[in-house]
Amino acid sequence: MTRIEDLDTPAVVVLLDRLEDNITRVQGMISSHGLLNRPHIKTHKIPAIGKLQMKAGAIGLTCQKLGEAEVFIDAGVCDDLFLTYNIIGKRKTDRLMELAARIKRLAVVADNETVLRGLSEAGQRHGRDVQLLIECDTGFGRNGVQSPEAALELARLAVKLPRIAFEGLMVFPNTAPNTFEFFTRAREIFGKAGIPLPVLSGGGTPALNKLGDYPMMTEHRAGTYVYNDVMMVQSGVATWDNCAMHVRATVVSCPTANRAVIDSGSKVLTSDHYYVEHYGRLVEYPGAFIANLSEEHAVLDFSQCKTRPKVGEVVSVIPNHCCSVSNMNDEVHGVRNGVVEVVWPVAARGKVR
Repeated sequence: MTRIEDLDTPAVVVLLDRLEDNITRVQGMISSHGLLNRPHIKTHKIPAIGKLQMKAGAIGLTCQKLGEAEVFIDAGVCDDLFLTYNIIGKRKTDRLMELAARIKRLAVVADNETVLRGLSEAGQRHGRDVQLLIECDTGFGRNGVQSPEAALELARLAVKLPRIAFEGLMVFPNTAPNTFEFFTRAREIFGKAGIPLPVLSGGGTPALNKLGDYPMMTEHRAGTYVYNDVMMVQSGVATWDNCAMHVRATVVSCPTANRAVIDSGSKVLTSDHYYVEHYGRLVEYPGAFIANLSEEHAVLDFSQCKTRPKVGEVVSVIPNHCCSVSNMNDEVHGVRNGVVEVVWPVAARGKVR
């Protein structure tokens, strides 16, 4: 029996009770709004956790890249995947169609004519329909058509092209400022055009507390909720007790009274800031903060703490962004009551193509 104290550091651990509670709790939140749950696997990248999400009631899963989809299809996690990324070029569209032949449904997105025509051509080459949603930008400023009218124009092309099965619209995140108005207008003009919108797909863990603000949505895609992190606590959708991922790290130096260094730098914890300060929360020393990161060092500031660690002490860090931590570590250790119950390889780690 391996106990958590036996793990060499740095070690990424997942507190299984919290993981299971997050999966059950969020499934209930989404279902209570009459929405279907389609979790995003980008946070954990682990087929076994995807199976737990499916068992809890998810209708399918969301992937971002073909490599992730390949891993989850190979593992037989589910037969309904949604790939929320523009797939461009014959090499990738052929891979897409080969994967689509292996499961019941593999839907994709497009936000421009080039991608749409490439998908249609791939469908014709392989003799298979491509299930398609149009991605909409409602203020996040990333991919997506820029207006409901642009979505309708692309949809009109989609329904004319061979081997394209148009299913609806998607957005990330729901909380982008124009989502309600954009989708309200889209439903109006698509209705007048006689083009059905059976699927309206929303996304984002920070949107979980506002699902009722988007009654037009039919499904929701959240990812980070499965572990939670500093950003999700600051967003108000999680508490520290909902944070299932901890990075265990050893204090290797205390060069001054107020400074310590641990053996987990940016290669483990990630340097992502987004909208939070510092680089993670110290569980055992909540008044401390990680002031600086280099590749292998994290510098801790204890100036606001009454107690300080000693060299050799192991501390637990809740990272700013758990998704990035998953992609930088080969394995996570599932822990219950202090005992390592399972070690999961991060099977889709680095699958960026």
